[in-house]
Amino acid sequence: MLCRLAPRPLSAQLHIHRRRDPVSSLSASLLEREWMLPSPATPIHKISLSKPHQSQLSHGLTPSQVSYSNEPRPALGAEAIGAREQTPSFFMVRDDLLHPLVNGNKARKLDALLPILQQYSATDIVTCGGCQSAHTAAVAVCCAERGIRSHLLLRGEQPDVPTGYNLISLMYGRTSYIARPLYARRKELLLQHASEVAGGKGSIVWVDDILGKDRYNSNLEGACVGHLDGFGSSINQGEVEEGSRRVVIVNEGADSVAGLLGVMRLVRYLSQTHLFGAKQQIRIVVDAGTGTTAVGLALGVTLLGCVSKSNLNLHQSLSNRLPWKVTAVMLADPIERYKERERCLTSNFKRFVPVKFSETSTDGVGDGTLQWVERTHPRKFGKVWEGEIEACRQIAQQTGILVDPVYTLAAWEQAVLHSLEEIEKDVKVVMLHTGGTLGMFGLAQRYKPYFITSEQLTVHSLP
Repeated sequence: MLCRLAPRPLSAQLHIHRRRDPVSSLSASLLEREWMLPSPATPIHKISLSKPHQSQLSHGLTPSQVSYSNEPRPALGAEAIGAREQTPSFFMVRDDLLHPLVNGNKARKLDALLPILQQYSATDIVTCGGCQSAHTAAVAVCCAERGIRSHLLLRGEQPDVPTGYNLISLMYGRTSYIARPLYARRKELLLQHASEVAGGKGSIVWVDDILGKDRYNSNLEGACVGHLDGFGSSINQGEVEEGSRRVVIVNEGADSVAGLLGVMRLVRYLSQTHLFGAKQQIRIVVDAGTGTTAVGLALGVTLLGCVSKSNLNLHQSLSNRLPWKVTAVMLADPIERYKERERCLTSNFKRFVPVKFSETSTDGVGDGTLQWVERTHPRKFGKVWEGEIEACRQIAQQTGILVDPVYTLAAWEQAVLHSLEEIEKDVKVVMLHTGGTLGMFGLAQRYKPYFITSEQLTVHSLP
């Protein structure tokens, strides 16, 4: 699909989940594997807002027109299920706190992917992204932590002053800059660069081609997921010759089936009875760059709803799902491209996981589980409007939570709108905070006037 390891033993680096019975349940077949993150757990906060006047709603609500408060330890589970909210509010899944340098959605995508690469004994990873790509930074950091070399093809020109995600990519990985016209052919460039890295004796594979060897079927008799064709043993960096590198290509944004599994693991975690449970109606809001996280959430909702109902054989059809919906705020592409990506990811996922989706259409996840929506104030991707930095500052000062104007502010705005719409209904709104802190450093250079307030211009002097 185009769409060297540290000397410590693998079991010491990862939290190991071993398959007991590959067909005992859908959950075990998909998610009992080795993970990068030791636990799927993440903090959950509750954001309450002052209800705006009807006149504000009729003229279009902006975040600055609402005041917020944050409850870091809200009531969850039995205490919260079915409770009618007195004021508009939404829950926030704080995936921005998973790693100091890695965005939450990137960590989720790499959660299953990195162990697959380690089991394959990959020595080098080649991937691509924008100059300030959170994806390339995440790959660089997580690979370096595990002794794997990363090679990053970045779109555009090298900044005069490296900062934000660009600085992290530069420090942790091996970066090359690609002219914007050439970047349109990035899949060809990825393969060409991988060939240069592999050399004459090395091997090259796309990440989903590795996953294809790891199909979920009844022939996997107690095997540990990821031990592929005898490539399960760990190797030391010094034991790999330059001419025998194992190079793996990862799509931009980890847009692959492997990237879906960690997001689905998060859905299973959140659906536990002491959190949101499997019966409470939930509206999950997430910002969508490539859209992979949104599709992973929707697939998790579709596939994991049956886990609490029965142990389901992989080859049976699915009729139960969580009573959850996913709202994905489109940021980078028109809806046609997002729907095409949804169809592609879902189709590829079904190739690897032989489950009959009784309620899943050929158009993607199906049944309205995933809804693609425009941003409250649509614009060209990466554009920041006047007043949005101030809105991010207000949210940070009132809640202690930092959102960025390109990605997570869009999800915040949508969560606010949903919380106002659902207050009279038994529906909980949940925003997935995907991160974005390091992106603010690059934005501060690009939009310097927006970051200077009148108070900062005041010069104080002593008499």
